[in-house]
Amino acid sequence: MTVPISYDFEPEPAVAPPLGANDQTALWNGAAGRAWVETQALLDAMFAAFVPVLLEPLAQRPGADVLDVGCGTGALVLAAARAGAVCAGVDVSAPMIELARARAASEGANARFVCADAQRYDFGAARYDLILSRLGVMFFDDPVAAFAHLRGAVREGGAMRFLAWRGAAENPFMTTAERAAAPLLPELLPRRPGGPGQFAFADARQVREILQQAGWRAVDIRPVELECGFAACELPAYLSRLGPVGLALAGADPADRARVVEAIAPAFAPFRRGDEIRFSAACWRVDASV
Repeated sequence: MTVPISYDFEPEPAVAPPLGANDQTALWNGAAGRAWVETQALLDAMFAAFVPVLLEPLAQRPGADVLDVGCGTGALVLAAARAGAVCAGVDVSAPMIELARARAASEGANARFVCADAQRYDFGAARYDLILSRLGVMFFDDPVAAFAHLRGAVREGGAMRFLAWRGAAENPFMTTAERAAAPLLPELLPRRPGGPGQFAFADARQVREILQQAGWRAVDIRPVELECGFAACELPAYLSRLGPVGLALAGADPADRARVVEAIAPAFAPFRRGDEIRFSAACWRVDASV
């Protein structure tokens, strides 16, 4: 069993940080965070193709000190630890951090987790060789300030790689549920254009400007198409727990929830491949250095 390295932040109860300038802390410590905990296995399977892309930089940095921003329930941190990295994960969601810690303990992983807002948390002296993120950096209320802050946590010669969604039009799977459910759920909140959220980094030029203004160098942004999927029998869980529809159904009567899920499930017929749901995730692969 690997003995975890002592970090500047030691394990403490996963208590949600104070609310920031946006509502992300409340969101990910409420229904959204609980849903990700309850569907952890589904989500890990769904986004499995992201992990090898994100871990590619470790080939040139054996034993790297890695920080995963927006680490969620820890899938990427644990994969990096298995590859020989020394890993830390930060996320604003207390429920997800609790599960990440439990998973790391069960594996004896060389990993630490902190429940904090990465754009404001004091990481101490620059220590990390590599920052990674799987869909976790599109939620900052001030992206330039956030990435400048993260840059300060990386030692000279360090780097960053993250994956972020491209536009909604290029990712029809991600909006199928809300489009199908709109007539049934008048209270369904529309996505807020221009604000923090899933598609906040759709414009590659804007992403480049953000990183350059934050002091990152050698910014390289490339489109990637990652094949994703999960068992078709998990579709009801996906629809009833995740995304805008899952949030809208969080407090619904179970019978009403089941009726909505049954009504919108046929909209996913284009993504059925036998006993699986398959779709292509249109993302940006973003690299930058200090």
